[in-house]
Amino acid sequence: MPKYDYDLFTIGAGSGGVRASRFAAGYGARTAIAEERYLGGTCVNVGCIPKKLFSYAAHFHEDFEDAAAYGWRTGEPAFDWKTLLEHKDREILRLNGVYERLLKASGVEIFSARASVVDPHTVEVGGRRITAQHILVATGGWPMKPDIPGAELGFTSNEAFHLDRLPRRVVVVGGGYIAVEFASIFNGLGVDTTLVYRRERLLRTFDADLGRFLGEQMAAKGIAIRYGCNVAAISRNGSLRSALSEGAVLESDGVMLATGRAPNVTGLGLERAGVEFDANGAVMVDERYQTSVPSIHAIGDVTDRVLLTPVALAEGMVVADRLFNEGRRSMSYENVATAIFSHPNVGTVGLSEDEARERGLEITIYRSTFTPLKHTLTGRGEKSLMKLVIDRKSDRVLGVHMVGPEAGEVIQGFAVALNCNVTKAQLDATIGIHPTLAEEFVTMREPVADQG
Repeated sequence: MPKYDYDLFTIGAGSGGVRASRFAAGYGARTAIAEERYLGGTCVNVGCIPKKLFSYAAHFHEDFEDAAAYGWRTGEPAFDWKTLLEHKDREILRLNGVYERLLKASGVEIFSARASVVDPHTVEVGGRRITAQHILVATGGWPMKPDIPGAELGFTSNEAFHLDRLPRRVVVVGGGYIAVEFASIFNGLGVDTTLVYRRERLLRTFDADLGRFLGEQMAAKGIAIRYGCNVAAISRNGSLRSALSEGAVLESDGVMLATGRAPNVTGLGLERAGVEFDANGAVMVDERYQTSVPSIHAIGDVTDRVLLTPVALAEGMVVADRLFNEGRRSMSYENVATAIFSHPNVGTVGLSEDEARERGLEITIYRSTFTPLKHTLTGRGEKSLMKLVIDRKSDRVLGVHMVGPEAGEVIQGFAVALNCNVTKAQLDATIGIHPTLAEEFVTMREPVADQG
């Protein structure tokens, strides 16, 4: 008779937890998973998928305007928020069902209840105590609200997908990827949008040129950006009043707090089992995703490493392979590409210019800004940015960065190239596809005159 009820018990049915559980079951492990909210986690329900659907919706108003420059005549467009919500909810429900079917088809038992850790080999779920040889924590992250008076009056990205009505005026607090994405979404849907950020440029963890350039483009689209200040308090007096640290007051119908996310560990009982955390509250793991308790493992945003769905998926496969298969899979955090679905989009892979300099590398920078062909007729004035960071000694491409339409689609291919150690000479020898935005990356010949 087996010593434990399961070989693996996963807490959290987001992308990483589901992938790890499915792979473990495929390797023959007796596997169960517990989820208290929704299958698919943040990405499917209140993250990547609905966010990109909203981004598509928000871009249509420009598409309608641009069509006129190409000879199209349309009636006055009208937007209905409830229709978007209904169609989004229908798609999310479909995806929830897909995740459920995938788990069941893999032989994973699903517990639709909150789970907590009792000891290194025991979890409590739905009033039952269940034992497992290995426990995997994949509970993701959760939006944080700042510690200011009236913070309860604001909403986070979780609630942004379920607002009863679209506000006429909104204040978005923050300057990271969630803040710039939702500021772009609200602006595109016709909302009077103000972005408040305590620093002097957006996207502080990305290449500096990306944040500066994106801020210029967003401002040109009508988003009011208040740099170097923060919301100190929120109050309600008919409308919402956001008191800024500089003394000004902004009135709005909604305040979105996009000021960061924290590992979702509250109430999991991990401390009771002896699991250690870092200063940010993230679960500490080694290169094998093992915590300070050998039988307890953690992956994804709860470890606060690289907060991306594909990273959690890859980590989940590594854990399942190590525990129940040959253990040959590995995970590299070098050259992990990402996209930001702001308007315009941002795509990036590899080292930023500052990161390369901090590593003591001698680098050459190539940078190009231009108006995409589409807007030579529309007159919109939106520009795109392309940037390459090159190791001067080896000629290797260290970083590829872009602000422009479909940046994520363009950068994905360059991520493959970086992982193959592509050089600038190889880019130069590549024939571009004309006319496209992406060809700019293989036609940049003159480095930036001022190399910093």
